[in-house]
Order: sequence, then structure tokens, then C-alpha cells
Amino acid sequence: MPENDDISILAGRARTIPDPLLERARELRHVQTPAEDMLWERLGGRRLGGAKFRRQHNVGPFIADFYCHAYNLIIEVDGGIHALQTERDSVRDEWAVSHGFRVLRVTNDEVCGEIESVLAKIAADLDR
Repeated sequence: MPENDDISILAGRARTIPDPLLERARELRHVQTPAEDMLWERLGGRRLGGAKFRRQHNVGPFIADFYCHAYNLIIEVDGGIHALQTERDSVRDEWAVSHGFRVLRVTNDEVCGEIESVLAKIAADLDR
């Protein structure tokens, strides 16, 4: 498992973000999906267990939907398009795990229909 310095280089203050990737993350913050908005309402402002989450955060070469640096936790909210890009998502997840991150994937339907269950999953992951 990489040291915290390695994590900081990939996702913390020490990271270097190419301008196009930084700009894309900014754009995504302004056009979140309804499911991302709903989850952000419950995660932002340290509302879940005091953990600080960031949305549309650059992590290495990727943009995570939500990221908690204190727990090295990436949360991805998958819509219908993800059924068509399972290999791409798998590569992203493998990269993240190999660099010391944990990845939790939930679907739009889970967030919109079972938000308390999703929050319980996230809280359980924070307790690990």
C-alpha cells in the first residue's frame, strides 16, 4: 500500500493536474446528475460522520465523483452509460486500488431510491 505522501501526490495538495483535466472537473461540478446532487447534499459539509468529501475531484489521471482524502475513499455514482463501459471502469478501479485508494461504486438508482442504504454503505466503508 502506498505511503500517504504517494496518495497526496495523486489526490492531495501535492498533486499536479493538467489544465484540461482541471477544467473538466470544474465543468462537471456545474452539471452534476440528479443522483450526484442528492448524494452531495448528504456528504457535503462533513454531514456523514464528519468526513470531508470533495466532488468531481482529480485523482491521478481520473476525476472521481466523490473523494474523501482522510480515508482514501473514491465513490463513483454510475448511471446507465456505465453498463457500456465496464472495462473502462474496471481499469480505473484497478488503477485506484493499486495506488492505495478504496473504490465504492453505487448506481444512480440506488442513490435516488435507497439513499439511506447508500449512506450506510459509505459509513461502513469509513469505519473499516
